[in-house]
This record gives sequence, structure tokens and C-alpha cells, in this order.
Amino acid sequence: MIPNGTLIANRYEIVRHIAGGGMGSVYEARDNRLKHTVALKQLVLTDPNARKAFEREATILAPLRHPGLPNVSDYFDDPFGLFLVMEYIPGDDLGHLLNQRNQPFALAQVLQWADQLFDALIYLHQRGIVHRDIKPQNLKLTAEGTIILLDFGISKQTAGSSMMAATPGFAPMEQMQGSGTDARSDLYALSATLYCLLSGRGLEGSITRLSAMALQQADPLPPLHSVNPLVPPAVSTVIMQGLAVHAHHRPASAAAMRRMLQQAAQTSRYTTRKRYRAPVPR
Repeated sequence: MIPNGTLIANRYEIVRHIAGGGMGSVYEARDNRLKHTVALKQLVLTDPNARKAFEREATILAPLRHPGLPNVSDYFDDPFGLFLVMEYIPGDDLGHLLNQRNQPFALAQVLQWADQLFDALIYLHQRGIVHRDIKPQNLKLTAEGTIILLDFGISKQTAGSSMMAATPGFAPMEQMQGSGTDARSDLYALSATLYCLLSGRGLEGSITRLSAMALQQADPLPPLHSVNPLVPPAVSTVIMQGLAVHAHHRPASAAAMRRMLQQAAQTSRYTTRKRYRAPVPR
């Protein structure tokens, strides 16, 4: 871990360590040249191929401009490692907020966040980018109520790499097996995230579920509406479809799944109003 106050590249002063993993860390830093706060993502890599992939990722992310994504302004090599300079997003991540609540989020709130995330995924997928690590801990909630999708540490262009890097419980089978990912892989991870936010519990991993299927056993992941009865069955069905073990059973695209979820939510609201309509006075 880099000590607070350390000056990186004679420009960025480390303020605090935000998060860390096996390959590096994220720091809040002060840009002493432009006099503002940034996020520095540090990667400690020795593999030349990994370094090239990092540089390629930086050039892919730099042009992206979307309200649900952080801006990337620069990358550089330093004795402390490789660094990506990103927009600093204040706020808490949804994983932290969920742990604090110790109960699921409200359906209306999660559906609003889901719509924002689908918009960001549509933007990414249209540019051939798969995020590959969507989970509550990578979703930052701003003071304005906007959800920002963070940590493109293992994102990639859809053509190419089959390198396995995944978060169990949120990663689909094809990613866990290292057999390649596409836009539908992000739909699995987003569906797992929505399931987690609406159930308040973790998920069985995709490999565990695949093993159960191979043994002709029941799926160990129960339908969402059976875990949280406040989730309408129609909404639960769409999310469970996004959680299909095999990619070809999931919705074809983020846009398609977004429409399915919007329609399910709208139908559920109408059905609920009709079911609980007040009796007409005699």
C-alpha cells in the first residue's frame, strides 16, 4: 500500500487508500497541477502481455463519455506500478449500503438503478466493450441518486481474450470456465446484482448451479420472488432469465432485457392496482 502523502509522477499526491485487490489498488489523490481530486487505479504487473492489455484498456476507456461511467483522463508507468487516472466519484457503493441496511432495497429504487445500468451497458456494448465485473461493490451511488459503474479492471473488447477473471456468485459460467464472454455475460452479472439487492443475500455460483443441473438436481438458486415476496413474479421471471446458466437462454441484449424488465414492472403495477382496488361505495 502506498503511504498517504506520497507524490506519484511528481503530480498526484496520495490522500487515502480506497480499495485493493490482488493486482493493485485504488487511491484518492490530489492532482497538484490541476488542483482537483482524482482516483488513481494502480496495477502491479510483471507480465508484458498484461501491461499491453492495461495500455489497450486505457485507450479504450479514455474516449467514453456517459453519465453512468467515470471519465478516464490519463495513464502512466511509475516505479509504484501502472496507473490509470480517473474521475473521482464520492459516495458509497451499493455493497456497503446493503450491508449497512441488513435488508433488501425497495423494488422501485432497484428498478430505477437497473434502468440506469442498462443504459450504461447499452452504451458499452455498442462499442464492443464487456465490463465483466458488475457487482454491488462496483456500483457507486452519488448524492444526486445516479449509479456509476466502476472498476473496468477486467473489461475487454468482445473479440479476443478468454482470460478468466471473475467474482464468484456474480460471474457467469462461461467466465468462470474461461471460455470467453460477450454482452450476455454482463447481463448475468447485472441480474445477479439485482437479485442480491432485492433479496439481501448472496447467490450460489454459476459452476455450483451447473453441477446441480448435470446431476439432474434442482437449481440451488431459488426464484427471487420466493425469497422476497414483495418482488412481483413477472419481475422475478425476467431477472431469473438473466441468470440462466447458459448464455443462449438469457436475453439477447441489454436493450432487450431492459424492455422486458420495464414491461414486467408496468404489468405488475397494473395487476397490483387492480387486485387491491378499493370497493365502489354502494
